Amino acid sequence: MTSPPARPENVRATSVTMIGSLAVRRGGTVLRAHQLGGPKPRQILEILLLNIGRPVSKDRLIDLLWGDTPPNEAVTSIESYVSVLRRHLQPGSGRHGPLGTTTGGYQIEASSVDLDLARFDALVLTAQHTNPTAAYPLLIDALSLITGPLLADELRPAWAQDERRRHAGAVTAARVQASVTAAATGRLPAAIHWANQALLDDPVNEAAWTALILALENSGQLTEGLRAFARCRSVLDRELGCAPSKTLCETHSRLLLATAYSQGGPSDAMSALLVLHDYLVSTVTGGARTQSTADATARAAVLAAERVLTSFIRRVNDSATSR
Repeated sequence: MTSPPARPENVRATSVTMIGSLAVRRGGTVLRAHQLGGPKPRQILEILLLNIGRPVSKDRLIDLLWGDTPPNEAVTSIESYVSVLRRHLQPGSGRHGPLGTTTGGYQIEASSVDLDLARFDALVLTAQHTNPTAAYPLLIDALSLITGPLLADELRPAWAQDERRRHAGAVTAARVQASVTAAATGRLPAAIHWANQALLDDPVNEAAWTALILALENSGQLTEGLRAFARCRSVLDRELGCAPSKTLCETHSRLLLATAYSQGGPSDAMSALLVLHDYLVSTVTGGARTQSTADATARAAVLAAERVLTSFIRRVNDSATSR
């Protein structure tokens, strides 16, 4: 049996971070964004890393680097930049390293590079296909990798901006998932924390609002849940011109009902007044909202609001007559 050719001794395992600032670690050497041979070699590395394990053609690299105005010797320039990049990534090893040549292009070997972005994606994907108990620690490991925006050193190219937006959406979704799995495993403070983190990313993310309000309800924080619903309704109306989902409205009704049988204060009464106000506006003005207020969810919210106000007014009267 023929043994595989020996690899040069100075080829070492390479780890790369792209989340936050770019850094390439090879043994005891750390290369930062400005130490990779210039902007174009660095950008080639970043594009290849975004496609780790998949070949990227020279034509694709030219399109991403120069768009509609490539230089006359674009292919020669790409080959020159890759040579510069190899001298920094795998000095003395030539083509024997993580940056390989494919037919008409180049590829970063996934087995040769520990990439934080790839680890994040793999952890989140695994968490999506397992039970909450096993998923939660995976999501925490994934979110611990988030030290900043993706490609924080690469602000101008359109391709970097697109990837940054995609990754930011994936991070927000992972935070929502962490909130949901935390709640499912009894970690209600953590569920509230991760939902709030997702809302810092995306204030109109209704899945995050749902996770937050449900966690507040389950932890017995009724007033905070009502306040969160009021904020959610205001944000969705202002930014998107829509109302909260049926699930959120049903949760709101439960919170109101629970508050009616507790010692809710003025803020709870105000939440009830807002529900009744919405009902009156929809009844008077008609239109799209009239039908929505006729369904079971809306009727339950109105009933709960009436009970909250009745309970609050009774307590006020009792307090006044006892003086």
